[in-house]
Amino acid sequence: MVSLCLTPLPPSTPPIHPRKLFESSSSLSLNSYHSIAGGALKPIVVNGNPPTFVSAPGRRIVAVGDLHGDLDKTRCALEIAGLLSSDGQDLWTGGETVLVQLGDILDRGEDEIAILSLLRSLDIQAKAKGGAVFQVNGNHETMNVEGDFRYVESGAFHECIDFLEYLDECRSDWEEAFVSWIGVSERCKEDRKMSQNYWGPLNLVKRQKGVIARSMLLRPGGLLACELAQHAVILKVNDWVFCHGGLLPHHVAYGIERMNREVSHWMRGVSEGENSPQVPFIATRGYDSVVWNRLYSSDISDLEDYQIKQIHAILGETLHAVGAKAMVVGHTPQTVGVNCKYDSSIWRIDVGMSSGVLNSRPEVLEIRDNMARVVRSRRDTYSQLQIADYTNNQSK
Repeated sequence: MVSLCLTPLPPSTPPIHPRKLFESSSSLSLNSYHSIAGGALKPIVVNGNPPTFVSAPGRRIVAVGDLHGDLDKTRCALEIAGLLSSDGQDLWTGGETVLVQLGDILDRGEDEIAILSLLRSLDIQAKAKGGAVFQVNGNHETMNVEGDFRYVESGAFHECIDFLEYLDECRSDWEEAFVSWIGVSERCKEDRKMSQNYWGPLNLVKRQKGVIARSMLLRPGGLLACELAQHAVILKVNDWVFCHGGLLPHHVAYGIERMNREVSHWMRGVSEGENSPQVPFIATRGYDSVVWNRLYSSDISDLEDYQIKQIHAILGETLHAVGAKAMVVGHTPQTVGVNCKYDSSIWRIDVGMSSGVLNSRPEVLEIRDNMARVVRSRRDTYSQLQIADYTNNQSK
């Protein structure tokens, strides 16, 4: 591995709205005490359903950006992070590490369910070692639950058909089928390649079958939508906040746990009244919603100084309100790779690694003791890298 950027962060500030932030007193301990280098680590404690606030004392945190259905790049990213075995067995090698994936697993690629299955399998393995795997839903997850399939690849429709058939073979045992799918999906892909004309231009019946299968899985209350409903749209781990697009002050004022709960209820098709649950607009729709916001991640080279200062102030207000030192976002591909701006308060980690996006080299963000660095692979042409000067003097 080659690393970039080791950046200390300023001390955190207390939240402005503690009652809004900590709406639930429920917590889940993921593991008992474990040892690292002879020392004991306290257990990981999760608050909220879906998980919203995570205390993971002493853990190394790894954040991975948008994957968009590319299983090969997913495995590569996890391998360079030291989390996945390189022997093809899909074994967790991260020990007590906490992995956070920032959403947009769906669309633009054909191995979406396989990636979701892999992450679930790794979470089970990680918990046994004292670590954990968390996922954050992105705009492409919410789009698919709404029935927006504009960016779905033909192979992804076929994966939905194959998965439903496999689920039937498992006698509708969701847990067994979902966790084991990562080991079955590649065989199904090989079978698919044997039929070269499966997705031919005139094969409308099979195309329609794929659309129906996807709709069954991802509509509110569908099996895969309920799986996504277990994940947050905003997750705070120690002093870091993770979300797909970007968190704003009015999101915090609305209530982070409240938003996570409303999105989860919508995906599960749960309604407290007689009507069907409404799409949570503040989290999932609109240019400034949590999953669509690009305020912190867009190119700022064309902005005026006063605009940059305004964005910096908004980011500072948000972090102060949520009691975090920095925010990590995906959603907007960074052609320069993982980078940070605004005094290292925002980290942008979507590098467009999927072959359906930019097909770029995988990169991940590693956080240790509130210091962050970028990890890249030695196996590509970018192995000789200089240390990037990410200091707290950066204001742009």
